[in-house]
Amino acid sequence: MGRIKDIRPLKWTGESLLLIDQRKLPLKEEWIECKDYESVAKAIEDMVVRGAPAIGVVAAYGVAIGAKQVMKESKNFIDFKAKIENVINRLASTRPTAVNLFWALKKMKKILEAGTNEKDIVAALETEAINIEKQDVETNKKIGYFGAELLGSKEVILTHCNTGALATAGYGTALGVIRAAVETGRDILVYVDETRPYLQGARLTAWELQQEDIPYYLITDNMAGYFMSRGEITCIIVGADRIASNGDTANKIGTYSLSVLAKEHGIPFYVAAPTSTFDLTLKSGKEIPIEERSPDEVLFCHCKDCRIAPYNAKVRNPAFDVTPHENITGIITEKGVINSPDEEKILEFFSK
Repeated sequence: MGRIKDIRPLKWTGESLLLIDQRKLPLKEEWIECKDYESVAKAIEDMVVRGAPAIGVVAAYGVAIGAKQVMKESKNFIDFKAKIENVINRLASTRPTAVNLFWALKKMKKILEAGTNEKDIVAALETEAINIEKQDVETNKKIGYFGAELLGSKEVILTHCNTGALATAGYGTALGVIRAAVETGRDILVYVDETRPYLQGARLTAWELQQEDIPYYLITDNMAGYFMSRGEITCIIVGADRIASNGDTANKIGTYSLSVLAKEHGIPFYVAAPTSTFDLTLKSGKEIPIEERSPDEVLFCHCKDCRIAPYNAKVRNPAFDVTPHENITGIITEKGVINSPDEEKILEFFSK
C-alpha cells in the first residue's frame, strides 16, 4: 500500500484541452479534445468533467481557448474584449453551485481588464490558466497534509461522491487527505458511498482507490447509517462545492444526511476544501443556489440502457444539499483547519 499515482483529469496542449471523459469511467478511459470554448462549456454542463476545483480549472482554460478564437475573429480591440466577456459569461452559465467556477473566471476577467493589447492578453490568460491548475494541485497537497494530521494511526474513513484527482487538477481534497494519510504510513480503510444518482463514488472514487491499491469497500448510500451504528466508521471526510461565511457547506446530495448520522453517533465529520470554495458574500447555506439536474439521472441506470422507474414518474433531482456548520467537526483548508466552524471563526481565519 502507498503507491500513489499521479492521476490527472485534464491536459493542456497549448491549443486545446484534453479531458478524461468521467461519464465513461471506470469501464473506459477515453479522452475528449476541446478545441473551442463552447466545447469546454458543454463538457462542464454534461459532466465530462465535474468536481468544483476541476470545473474552475477547466473554465479558466476555456477562457484561454476562447481568447485565441476571438483574436482571429474580432474587428478591433473593443470588439476583442467584448467577445471575451461573452466567453466568460457563457462559461459562468454552466453550473450554478460550485463557487470555484466563478472564482477562476473572476481571476481571468481581471487579466482581461488589465490588458492593453490583444497578443499580451491572450498570452496572459493562458499563463493564468496554467497557474490556476498548478496552484490547485499544490493547494490539494497542503489540504492533504493538514487533514492527515487529524487522523490516528489506523482509521476507517467514510467518504461521499468523488473528491479525488478527478474532481480537481490532481491529488484531490477529501480523497487527498486519504492519499496523504496513506503516504505518511497510516493504516487506512475507506468506505465509499456509491453516491446516487450519478454514482460518482462507485464509478470514480472506487476507480481512483483501486488505481492506488488503497483498500476500500463500496456501499450503497443507505448502508452508511448501518455501519456507523456498528462502530465500524471512525471518521467521515467529504468535499465541498461552496461554503458560506458561517460554515454552512453545499456538497453532493446525501452529504447532509451523513452529517446528521455522524452527529448522532459521535463520529468526526470533516469537510476538505480550498479557501477558493468559501463564498464570504453569503451569510448562510440558505443563500447557496442549488442546481437541479435532468430527471433522466434518476429514471435510468447510469449506463442509460435500463429504466428503473415507471413511465411518467415525476422526479426531483437536486444535485447538492447543505450541511449546517453545527454538524461539521472541522473544515480542512490549505491554510489550516477551522475547528467547529462558525461565522466568527471563519472571518477571523480569513483576516489573518
